[in-house]
Amino acid sequence: MVPELHRIRRPTSHQDTFPRICKIHCQSVHTTGVASHGFRPQRGCHTALSEVVDLWKGTHWFIEGDISDCFGSLDHEVMLSTLAEKIHDGRFLRLISHMLKAGYLEDWRWHDTLSGAPQGGVASPILSNIYLDRLDQFVEQSLLPEYNRGLRRRPNRAYRTVEFAIARARRRGDREAVRALGLQRRTLPSQDPNDPDYRRLRYVRYADDWLLGFAGLKHEAEEIKSKIGAFLRDELRLELSESKTVITHATSQAAHFLGYEIRAQHSDTKITRNRRAVNGAIGLFVPRQVIRQKCALYMSNGQPAQRGMLLHDEDFTIVAKYQAEYRGLVQYYLLAQDVFRLGRLQWVMETSLLKTLAGKHRSTVTKMARKYKSTVETPEGPRTCLTVTVPRDRERKPLVARYGGIPLKRQRKAVLTDRRPVMASAKRNELIHRLIAECCEICEARTNLEVHHVRKLADLNRPGRRDKPDWVHLMAKRRRKTLVICRRCHEDIHAGRGTAPPRK
Repeated sequence: MVPELHRIRRPTSHQDTFPRICKIHCQSVHTTGVASHGFRPQRGCHTALSEVVDLWKGTHWFIEGDISDCFGSLDHEVMLSTLAEKIHDGRFLRLISHMLKAGYLEDWRWHDTLSGAPQGGVASPILSNIYLDRLDQFVEQSLLPEYNRGLRRRPNRAYRTVEFAIARARRRGDREAVRALGLQRRTLPSQDPNDPDYRRLRYVRYADDWLLGFAGLKHEAEEIKSKIGAFLRDELRLELSESKTVITHATSQAAHFLGYEIRAQHSDTKITRNRRAVNGAIGLFVPRQVIRQKCALYMSNGQPAQRGMLLHDEDFTIVAKYQAEYRGLVQYYLLAQDVFRLGRLQWVMETSLLKTLAGKHRSTVTKMARKYKSTVETPEGPRTCLTVTVPRDRERKPLVARYGGIPLKRQRKAVLTDRRPVMASAKRNELIHRLIAECCEICEARTNLEVHHVRKLADLNRPGRRDKPDWVHLMAKRRRKTLVICRRCHEDIHAGRGTAPPRK
């Protein structure tokens, strides 16, 4: 899956006020349908995927939907007319119109915005959700009633014939015949899969990604795809991507939705509670391509490699960064039945981590593994991991950074909802300093602490100064561009005075 490139225009703080007001007002007025899981409280990718697993049993065909340049092609007139259905304030609608058509600057040149919502804007997600809610209404009010019929499939005659034969064999006491007929019955569906009086169509959407599950014939699935394409073109002025909007057979092929592979399972030999519980059930799987792509980020020439950009960080920071990246991916794929396949990624990242630590300390991978190897207890039993501990004074617990220790076991109810995005603009700083910076690194004072910065390390070694202050030697030795100091030492540094000696 190749990520699409978009021009993101993030607003400044003073430009952010009206979009936030617009977002709050639109959320209070407009409510999207039950099929939408994107940009909504208590919903997210996992809730959409869980709905597919729990409610889509018996699906024959998947219709994967993809809209060409969806957010960049939203028609402003359609957007405003949709908002006007529930917002009857002309001044507010004019402000939204001005916001949509404000344009943007690129290379100090102004460009007009003829369509689309500004990506990166606060109000853009809710506006796009309101826009695509018309698609939800079309599917729920037109397509679902048209293609849903029948309470249940009619019984399969061949299956019933074998059942009657088993009953007769039991009355005769012929155990061998009962056993043989029982094995034959397991190869037959209990209900008619081609019942013309039974159809089921199901729909789910996350942002501009949507998926339809259909229990019926393929030509009917193609009709559904054509009707959605015509509605998007005629009513919303959007275009389906013909290359990405595909119809896949649920059992023999995998549909791709929100980074997962989705298939309808089939097994006549797996028996649970004396029945074939797997047949027709929807399964989620980790795409092999995702594992290869993630592993490639930590490899060079086919082997795990060290990350040079982390060599000057503390061990605590390095381990914490690897764990954050690994944990985020594992938690997202905990719904997958084959989440254990991420063990390959775990090994690649662990080897890369050990090589990074070995490069930092000019040591070997074996010595680093021996130094930081530990065991942690988890709900699934003990797990081996790498642990870095930073002791702290004042009878406080030490800081612990750990890589690994996450069981790669499927969790059926692992649900992550969309969180409010945090706009962070601070530069990258040393994590260990942010956590334990409670003492001036020059005079050891414990009050009024600040951080001193230099633009680049080369400034510390500039010629023309005979006796360099202690703080220069300290930063040059540690190869750090930051120094945690008290306010008095900070003022002395900027004034060119000598700093105070350490307190006894």
